[in-house]
Amino acid sequence: MANETDRATLAAMIEEIEDQERRLRLPGFDNDDAWQIGIILVELAASDRAPVTVDLRRNGQQLFHYALPGTSADNDAWIRRKAAVVDRFGLSSLLVGRQALADGVTFEERFRLDPDQYAAHGGSFPVHVHGVGVVGTITVSGLPEVQDHGMVVAGLEQYLDDLSKH
Repeated sequence: MANETDRATLAAMIEEIEDQERRLRLPGFDNDDAWQIGIILVELAASDRAPVTVDLRRNGQQLFHYALPGTSADNDAWIRRKAAVVDRFGLSSLLVGRQALADGVTFEERFRLDPDQYAAHGGSFPVHVHGVGVVGTITVSGLPEVQDHGMVVAGLEQYLDDLSKH
């Protein structure tokens, strides 16, 4: 019975992440947008005293990067590896990893990609621009993977909410 419960929980998580990716699309994404989203994420992390590194990229160019106290160069390596998953698949790193698990395999078993280059762990989210597609990544590293993912989602929700008020 636990296996059915685990599968149901995993399926619900996948559905929720897919919904987040449909909802959290931007009208555009330039350097100023990256700055504003990055600042929102840094402020969220600081208010929680979360030891994370925040990174935003467009087409491989790093537009924003900030490491809060308690982080290290290891967080930068995790960012690079998680963002590589988003760049390759156009989906959040958490979703790609969970989809593999739902099929009964690990990400590493399914894709046979170098684990030094790719990490399908939560925390990197696609920057999807309406009418364009995925143009970049927003990545947080430092917390457990579901919390890293949740922080990015919360930051994007706040940014889109702020945009709708102007």
